Amino acid sequence: MNPLEIIQKYYLEHSEAYHILTVHSRSVADKALEIARMHPELNLDLTFIEEAALLHDIGIFKCDAPDIDCHGDAPYICHGYLGAELMRAEGFPRHALVCERHTGTGISLKMIEEQHLPVPHRDMRPVSMEEQLICFADKFYSKTHLDKEKKIEKIRKSLSKYGEETLAQFDAWHKFFLGE
Repeated sequence: MNPLEIIQKYYLEHSEAYHILTVHSRSVADKALEIARMHPELNLDLTFIEEAALLHDIGIFKCDAPDIDCHGDAPYICHGYLGAELMRAEGFPRHALVCERHTGTGISLKMIEEQHLPVPHRDMRPVSMEEQLICFADKFYSKTHLDKEKKIEKIRKSLSKYGEETLAQFDAWHKFFLGE
């Protein structure tokens, strides 16, 4: 599987959206691989981590996010499950789970129902260790400041607006993956 070939099916290679997606996703992949290599005891699938991290945001073009050159119809929160649909259609159901489950620290069915989120009513929290690691690594990079890794304090502040459950999950991953 070649993640860039799949991305190029949906994005014009010289577009701003392609640039943002590929730079952001490469940063996430590199961070996830760096952390995975710190934990050989977990026996993580490094090839899958790289592929899935490069593809985790493939659905952004279907969303209305002009700041990142995406001009679709869906709210941005939908990019995960929309990307998952694309990956399932491409024949990669395992990669689809990463797309669907990486938003925030994952979205629980309870959150979807309580906040009336415009996404399918199912639990969308990362399950496998690879899914959790990619979700965690994603929090360190934005699509608007591609050249900077976010500091832990900034990530925590940003996640805190989504509630204690979200922040607690990030903190647990931070301790588990980075020992901090």
